[in-house]
Amino acid sequence: MATAHPFWLAGRQATGDDTLDVTSPWDGRLVGTVSVPTEAQVEEAIAAADAVKDEFAATPAHVRANALDHISRRLAERTEEIAKLISAENGKPMKWARGEVGRAVSVFRFASEEARRFNSGEAQRLDTDPGGVGRLAFTRRFARGPVLGIAPFNFPLNLCAHKVAPALAVGTPILLKPAPATPLSGLMIGELLAETDLPAGSWSVLPVANEHMEQLTKDERLPVVSFTGSEKVGYAILDTIPRKRVTLELGGNGAALVLADFSSEKDLDWAAQRIATFSNYQGGQSCISVQRVIADASVYDELVPRIVKAVEKQVTGDPFDDATDVGPLVSEDAAKRVEAWVDEAVKAGATLLTGGKRDGASYAPTVLADVPHDVKVSCEEVFGPVLTVTKADGEEAAYAKANDSKYGLQAGVFTHDLQTAFRAQRALEVGGVIVGDVPSYRADQMPYGGVKQSGVGREGVKFAMEDYTYERVMVLTGLDL
Repeated sequence: MATAHPFWLAGRQATGDDTLDVTSPWDGRLVGTVSVPTEAQVEEAIAAADAVKDEFAATPAHVRANALDHISRRLAERTEEIAKLISAENGKPMKWARGEVGRAVSVFRFASEEARRFNSGEAQRLDTDPGGVGRLAFTRRFARGPVLGIAPFNFPLNLCAHKVAPALAVGTPILLKPAPATPLSGLMIGELLAETDLPAGSWSVLPVANEHMEQLTKDERLPVVSFTGSEKVGYAILDTIPRKRVTLELGGNGAALVLADFSSEKDLDWAAQRIATFSNYQGGQSCISVQRVIADASVYDELVPRIVKAVEKQVTGDPFDDATDVGPLVSEDAAKRVEAWVDEAVKAGATLLTGGKRDGASYAPTVLADVPHDVKVSCEEVFGPVLTVTKADGEEAAYAKANDSKYGLQAGVFTHDLQTAFRAQRALEVGGVIVGDVPSYRADQMPYGGVKQSGVGREGVKFAMEDYTYERVMVLTGLDL
């Protein structure tokens, strides 16, 4: 029997009583066995974070920045090894796994930079009114307390990085709970953290089963919870801990709007290629993958055949093959769910333009037209390689169709017109509007998050750091200003 991977408890390796097998979604092989912490060990990690929070908050900025720099460099040095790990446990094609490692490299680098400049403070003279003569306010940010970071399976390295890096940058302890399906990438971050001189207790990586998560979420010593995952689980967490600071990055059903001015053959080819790629990248298992295409009636008939052709060129198969664009979903059950949703849509009257076939955990890239509004592939998050296409009569109708959703994460607007871009930003009820491209673009330093049922709060290193901290003002009196 293979030795179980230890987890990281207050900066040191530890093993528990139980184990978790991690298997490949592609071929079912055993990727690794992970030791699972006991309740007593979870308590030890929480207590250690609570005990070290003041010491860690007092560390000089350069100490935290240098540790974050180190992790960034080590990720870059081990890119190929870590990409293979991601691909093995997640099923992500190697081309996308390498890209994920590159993004995590950037996240830790951004955090290092922010650690050096964040919280320098802001001075504000108060003698703007007679009662404030001789007074100066000096405002700095202070950590709310240890952070519980709960990461999903679809970006098992980079979304762990988005929990860990901002917390360490502000000097607050972090307890990371990676997804049970993909814990190895999170444990790799722990391996690199162990190479730094950060205080013991300032970080733990705990592969706790989802059904045992309440011990972490409800503990008052963890006043901040940052969760990325499903809407159902996210709101269940929020409902059970209403007095905590909670950041939720939940689902979406991203819309790509192709407007009337984006009409040349070059434009339509570009839009079709981007839509085909980013409705299927990560197997469609991205909150901002393209799920809905809303095309102006004047370009719809020219655009849709291009999309279908581009989707059919997506190479599916073994994620370890560099030629593969689309690998399996995270599990066969996930693929069966997508299959059921597509079948439901077709039975309700949707037209299957391509795809619609399942093979184990893999689902063929799929395009549907004439989809009824009330079926799941229209109004829920598919989280699979499925795309719907519909037409709109004009710009305002396109915005209305995009907004006719309980979600509001990001939208893409294909237009060349600057005035249209600003109208789109004003009209679309989303956290981000990507002009000239798909909704799937995300730079890791920009604010990222949604409105409506796509969540609350923002990721993006500096913005997460703000979420993890609060303002504290000091008023100095009797100054000769």
